[in-house]
Amino acid sequence: MAYLTIENGSKPFNCGGSLIRPDAVLSAAHCVDKKGTVSFTVILGAHNVNREEPSQQKIPVEKWVIHPEYSRKGFINDIVLLKLWPNTSFLPGAKINEYVQYISFAKENEHVRVGALCRVSGWGWTSEKPPGSDVLREVELKVQKDKICQKFSKYFQPQSMICVGDENRKKSTYKGDSGGPLVCNKKAHFIVSHGYHDPLFPKAFTRISHFEPWIHEQLTRFAL
Repeated sequence: MAYLTIENGSKPFNCGGSLIRPDAVLSAAHCVDKKGTVSFTVILGAHNVNREEPSQQKIPVEKWVIHPEYSRKGFINDIVLLKLWPNTSFLPGAKINEYVQYISFAKENEHVRVGALCRVSGWGWTSEKPPGSDVLREVELKVQKDKICQKFSKYFQPQSMICVGDENRKKSTYKGDSGGPLVCNKKAHFIVSHGYHDPLFPKAFTRISHFEPWIHEQLTRFAL
């Protein structure tokens, strides 16, 4: 789990992300498409992001690649890949240890059935008002039928998005959780993207499997 701090000359804001390789973090494009952005920093191995924990690794982002067909209108193709600077040992990105590990992500032919229960983590808001959580929190959410999100937005695209949430509105992702992974069967299958009029249910997440070829293309370029 990655904690992403974005600074653009005003008050910093935060998102989540997934470490998928020692030098690469997967997140949501809308986290980084801000005007006047100065820098990004990724914190790995964190529990309480407001403390200097020995387990933490703070790594600047060298560059980032937003999907070429991303659109903020409707959050279409809401995915970005971040390349981390080499660490102090001149190795690519993060040092893999007991606190920091990378996660496998869904392949193009892997799908999750409607009704499946998956887990999402983040440091986002825990109510409709800030601030976000100091410590990493996790909730279990259900994969819903596409038509639930389709009735809220004409931009919902089943091939690249998934509809997720707790229909009882007792738990949800919220502001600050964007970019984090929804993990099913120990793999990152979806990325926290956006919601609709109701702040709790439903939510649309980016479907990682749809973008697997693009992700591998960018990872190959990162290695050059």
